[in-house]
Amino acid sequence: MTRHGTTRHTPPAGSGDTDGAGEDGRVPDELSLVLAQSLVSAVESSDGYAGGVYLRTGTPGLLRLAVLAGLPGPLFRPWWRMHVNRPFPVSEAYRSGRPVLLADAEEAMRRFPQLMAGLPFPFGSLWVPVTGPLGSMGVLTVLRASTPGRPIAAADGDRLHRHGQRLGDALTDLERRGIDCVWESEPVPVQLPAATAPPVRVGRFDWDLHSGQVAADDELCAILGFEPAAFPGTVDALAARLVPEDVYGLWALARQTVESAQPVVRRMRLRGPDGRSHLLELSGRWTHPQGDADSSHLTGFLVDLGAGPVEPEAADRLPRGVLSLDRLGRITYANGLAEELLGHSRTELVGRLVWQALPWFGHEAYEDHYRAALIADEPVHFLARRPPSRWLSVSLYPGHDGVSVVLQATDRPAYAPGSVTAPGLGIGSTADRSSALYRPVALAIALTEAVTARQVSAVVTEELLPAFGGRQLAIYLLNERHLHLAWETGFPKGFLDRFDGVGLDVRIPGVETLTTGRPIFFESMQRLAEAYPGIPMDADVGARAFLPLIASGRPVGSCILGFDRPRGFSPEERTVLTALAGLIAQALQRAQRYDSESALARGLQDALLPHRLPEVDGVDTLGRHLSGTQGMEVGGDWYDVIETGHELALIIGDVQGHGVAAAATMGQLRSAVRAFALSNHDPQEVMSGTNRLLIDLDPGQFASCCYVALDPATGVARVVRAGHPQPVLRRPDGRTEVLDLPGGIVLGIDGQAAYPVTEMRLEPGAMLALFTDGLIERPGTDIDEGIERLRATVERIGAVPLADTADQVIGEARAAIDRPDDIALLLAARWAGTSAVRPPAEAHTPGPDLWRTFRGTESGRTTEARGRPRTDDGTAAPSPARTDVSPGRDR
Repeated sequence: MTRHGTTRHTPPAGSGDTDGAGEDGRVPDELSLVLAQSLVSAVESSDGYAGGVYLRTGTPGLLRLAVLAGLPGPLFRPWWRMHVNRPFPVSEAYRSGRPVLLADAEEAMRRFPQLMAGLPFPFGSLWVPVTGPLGSMGVLTVLRASTPGRPIAAADGDRLHRHGQRLGDALTDLERRGIDCVWESEPVPVQLPAATAPPVRVGRFDWDLHSGQVAADDELCAILGFEPAAFPGTVDALAARLVPEDVYGLWALARQTVESAQPVVRRMRLRGPDGRSHLLELSGRWTHPQGDADSSHLTGFLVDLGAGPVEPEAADRLPRGVLSLDRLGRITYANGLAEELLGHSRTELVGRLVWQALPWFGHEAYEDHYRAALIADEPVHFLARRPPSRWLSVSLYPGHDGVSVVLQATDRPAYAPGSVTAPGLGIGSTADRSSALYRPVALAIALTEAVTARQVSAVVTEELLPAFGGRQLAIYLLNERHLHLAWETGFPKGFLDRFDGVGLDVRIPGVETLTTGRPIFFESMQRLAEAYPGIPMDADVGARAFLPLIASGRPVGSCILGFDRPRGFSPEERTVLTALAGLIAQALQRAQRYDSESALARGLQDALLPHRLPEVDGVDTLGRHLSGTQGMEVGGDWYDVIETGHELALIIGDVQGHGVAAAATMGQLRSAVRAFALSNHDPQEVMSGTNRLLIDLDPGQFASCCYVALDPATGVARVVRAGHPQPVLRRPDGRTEVLDLPGGIVLGIDGQAAYPVTEMRLEPGAMLALFTDGLIERPGTDIDEGIERLRATVERIGAVPLADTADQVIGEARAAIDRPDDIALLLAARWAGTSAVRPPAEAHTPGPDLWRTFRGTESGRTTEARGRPRTDDGTAAPSPARTDVSPGRDR
C-alpha cells in the first residue's frame, strides 16, 4: 500500500473540523510538509496569490492535486485530477519537462482553451515540472495577476523552475528513505502567510502625576518617534506627540486618578505621529507612601497594532453586513448586521467555512462568482436568495489575505431579462462577462469528448446547469414516436415517471418543443400552469426551459431545464440555449449510434463465447466472462471446454487489444483450437498450429493461451502455455498454489516457437483455476501481487460449489467502476466418477437490451457457462448453482 510520509494518510481538504497542525488534529506527514513548504516559497517568490502541486498517482498517466494554497479546495474539485494526455498546461509541463508560462487570459485561451473554458477569468499562471532522476514526478503551479500584452519575465520563469528542481530533489530524498511520493487523497489546504505589514509593538511607561516625570521603555519611544536617549522624560513631551483631543482625554484620565481612592483602569485610542491609531491601556491609583507627600502614578501600555484589523465598532456602525473570509473560505469576522441578514449569530459563523455555515452559499452559481473573485482578483457583485425567501445583494472584494463580503437586503428582483435591482449589480465585472461567455464554450468542448449517452448527459449536468444557474435537468429521447426518460437530476423522486413513454400526440411542453422545433420558456411555474392547465407540477415556484433536441434536421428528443426561482430569459440566453440544444442533440445522436454499435459488438462477443459446457462424469466445469467498462469496447478474452475422445480440453486465451477486430480474432482462434483439439492433436501441436494460423491471419496481432488436456478418469493433465498467466491449483486438503509451468512466447510472434508440455495430476477434490490477466491486474500494482491475491482468495474460499467460488473471485472486479480489461475465468473441479460423456444441458441467451444499456443500469456483463458432472450411477451430481447457461448482466 502506498505510504504518504511517515505518520498518516493525508486528510480531506477543507473539512473545517479542526484547526492547527492538521485537519484531523494530528501532525501532518513528512511528504505534506515538504510540499507545503516548497509551494509557499514558490508563491511568495513569484508574487502569486495562489498555487498548487500535482503529483503522480498509482494509476499510470494520472496526476492528482496534492497541495492547494490560497484557494478553497472544494471549489476547485474539477481540477483535482488530471491525465497527462489532456490538453492542459499541467499535463504539457509534465509531459515535456519544460515550464509553461501564461501571462494572461488571451494567451491561455489561445494555447489551452479547455483551461479557460472552465476558469474563464483574467489571471496569469506559471507551471513548472517537478523532476527527479527518472523524469517528471509532478508539477508546481503558481497563479498570479494577469499582465496583458506583457510576457512573463524569463527571470520569473527561471526562479520558479529552480523551485521545481529543489522540490524534485526533496521528493527524491524522501523516496530514497522509503517514502512513496505518489498521491491518492484529496488536496491538503495551505494558508499562505499574510502580506508584509508593520509589526505589532508594545511599549510601557510609568507617569508620576505629582512630578510629571514619565519613564518610558525603548519600544514606546520607537512607537512615538523618539530616540530613547533623546526622550525628555516629561508628560509634555509625550503629549506633544498626540493630537489635541487625545491630550485632553489623557489629562482628564490623570485628574480622575488623582481624585479617586479606587484603582482606575481605562482604555483609549491615541493617534501617533504617522496618523495611525494605537491602543492605550492605563491603570493607576492615589497612594499614601511614607513621607509627607501624597503620590499617584499612572502605568500603562501603548500597543501599535501594525496594519490593524477591521475595527469591530466601526464595522458594526455600517448600514451593510460585513463578513471577512480568509483565502480558504473560512469566516474570520462578521459584524452585527451580517448576523441579522444571515440569520446566524457571530459564534455560529466565525471559524467555519462559508459554505458550511451557509449551505445555500454553496449554490453552483454563487460558487462560480466566488471563484471569479479569487482568480480574477477584482470585485464581483450578484444577487442571492437566502432560504426561504430573503434576497441579498452580495459584493465580494478580494485581496491578498482574504475576501471581504458586503451584504445588503434587497427587494425581490423583477426578473426582467438583463435587468438589475441595484447599481453595479448583475453581469458587470470582467469575470462575470467572461463566465457568461466561456461556460457555454466549456460545454461545447466537453461534448466533443463525451462518447456514450451517459457521458453526454453527465456533461450537460456539470456544465449547462451551473452556467445558467439551473437546478434540474431531464433528457427525453425519441424512440418509435414516443419520448422515453433517459436522464434526470434534481426532480422529486418518481415525479417524471408519469411522462416516460408519452406519445407525440400528447399536449405537454416536452412534446410540443420537439414537434414544433422551437424552444419554450416559462419565467414562472404560474405561467406554465396557465399555458398547460392541469399539467402536474413538481414545485410552486421556479422557471422552466424546454429545448428541442434536433440534429441535422432529425428529431432526437427534448431537454428540460428547471430553476428553483422565477427568472427571465434574455434574447441572448434564448439564442445560446437553443444553439447548445443543437450541440447536445448531435452529441446524443452520435452517442446513441455508439451505444448501439457497442451493444451489437457485445452481442457478437457473447455469440463467440460458449453458451454451454459439456457435462462429463467426474469433472465439474464453470466459465465466467466479465466485460470491461472503460471505453465500452469489447475484448478478446475467451474460454472453452472441448470433449476430445477420452480427454477434456480446458482452454483460456486473451487476444491483444480491444474492439470488434479483437473479438473477431478471438472467434477465429477459438475455432482453430477447437478444430485442432477435435483432430486428436496433442497439446503441443494444438498450440503450434494455432500460432502459425494467427501469423497467417494477422501478422500484427498476438494472443496468449493456456491449454489443458485432462483425463477425467485418472486426473492426468497435460498443460501447455503460450505467454499466459500461470494457473492456480487448490489441492484436496485446501492448500492452494500458483503453478510454475514452463511455457512459450505468446501466439503470433514466431512461427517456429516451441511450446513445452508439462504433465500433472488433478486429484479428486482438487480444483484448477484458469484466468486472463484482467482478473489480476490493477493500476499501479505489480502483477505478482494480483496473482498472490487471487491465490489467497481461492484458498480462503475453500471447497464450495464452483458457482460460489466464481462469485467471490470475480466479485471484487465486478464492483469496480473503471475496469479497463475484460475478464475470463474457467474453473474445473475433479470428482470421483466415470469417463462416460453425457449430453450438455440446453441454455437460453437473452439478446442485448439497448435501452437499458443507454439508461446506464448496467456497468458490465457477466456470461456464465456450466458443465455438471455425473456420478457413478449416471445421475447428476448435486449443485446449488443454476444448471443452464444464462449470459446475463451484473446485478
